Amino acid sequence: MMNEDTKSPKGLHILFVDDEEFLQELFRIELPRMGHTVTVCPDGETAVAALEQDRYDCLITDLDMPGISGIELLTYAREVSEDIDAIILTGKSSLETAIAALRQGAFDYLTKPCKLFELESLLKRISDKNQLARQYQAAKHQLDRVVGSSPIISQSSEMDHVEKLIDRVAGTHSTVLVRGETGTGKELVARAVHQRSNRHEHPFVAINCGALPEHLIESELFGHCKGAFTGADKQRSGLFEVANHGTLLLDEIGELPKNTQAILLRVLESGEIRRVGDNQSFVVDVRVICATHCDLEQMVEQNEFREDLLFRINPFEISLPPLRTRAEDIPLLAAHLYCRSHNGIQLLPEQIFDSVTLTALRQATWKGNVRELANVVEHATILCDELPITLAHLPSRFHSPINDASLPDAAASTLASRQILPPLSLHELELQAIHAALARHNNHKPDAAKELGVSLKTLYNKINNQLDKTG
Repeated sequence: MMNEDTKSPKGLHILFVDDEEFLQELFRIELPRMGHTVTVCPDGETAVAALEQDRYDCLITDLDMPGISGIELLTYAREVSEDIDAIILTGKSSLETAIAALRQGAFDYLTKPCKLFELESLLKRISDKNQLARQYQAAKHQLDRVVGSSPIISQSSEMDHVEKLIDRVAGTHSTVLVRGETGTGKELVARAVHQRSNRHEHPFVAINCGALPEHLIESELFGHCKGAFTGADKQRSGLFEVANHGTLLLDEIGELPKNTQAILLRVLESGEIRRVGDNQSFVVDVRVICATHCDLEQMVEQNEFREDLLFRINPFEISLPPLRTRAEDIPLLAAHLYCRSHNGIQLLPEQIFDSVTLTALRQATWKGNVRELANVVEHATILCDELPITLAHLPSRFHSPINDASLPDAAASTLASRQILPPLSLHELELQAIHAALARHNNHKPDAAKELGVSLKTLYNKINNQLDKTG
């Protein structure tokens, strides 16, 4: 066993294992030249001893060795260090074994005699991935400190069923399709699947497929090479690579362009991705969860979504009920949202809201679901100087006489006493409707325009006209 101490700050700590003396000498020289630290071992037994004594970023091992084989060494290395990346060296006659090694968690393989530039490219990918993972963990830690964890708050039978489905599928490798209206908590469910799986120590990465321009979505998912297109001034890893060994949430999968749907189907079937502008593909180990509020079956009929992709992303489905069908959860959710914004204090719903307000919250339609409820609680929190929160602290739509018939007599009487409001002009009513729709859809203008029954262009014109009159 030979240890090399020269190490670049961005280099990897590599364990190289091969019984050929020529390759031992070659890699002892070439890996430090690439900026890495290397420990060279002539066989599996020596490598096991090295793994017990030190931590390595990368294992490069031959498959066919006397004693402990490369597959056995890989299995042991993953047990000792779950995040170690392995590169398998194999002859053409052992390709099936190399593919089996990929299924057991190897990062990639090279066929002997391997080219040094191919190895250097692989090591750079591992180094880039590790750097992204560190940045992700740092950002996640900082975010967790700010907002804390977001458990699923519920006591309804509908959500109990959802919890059981999450527990069932979390321990598998199945792709999951989460369906539900906007604001029902689809990303929260996806995070719960990730946290309860054996991938929980690896990245959870989410992307909204409808939030990026069509010409950038492929680069965002799969990465690109330097010079692949105008503005690609350096190589960039895609989110599939960032999420390697973890979970990738493709939110609003129905918004994915048709040409990207075809590429995604190939990736899901083969496990291989290829950066934009690159001729080489490589394997990633990513659990994909998709989420949508769209009727994908109807989109298939309208030729807007690929039927084969729908079959591929839907081996296991979780459907989220809208908030209006589980009124018993609303007080708990509202209290949780209030407490989360106050450094996690612990208060019961009855300590935060008066009885009239709780009744009004339970009986609201909640077209925007939990997201709309969060906006309402935030609005009330800003206006309320001292608990409890009353109807006067809620947005104006809760002051409407429309709610009177469904409230208890005492509640209706209290509400009526607060409804002495000046008449509104048609223009003011229109602005109220626009603001309410934007609030329900978390300022997502396409959804707000759809609810209001106007085109997106019309909505923008009305908003701009308002700004012109007020500015």
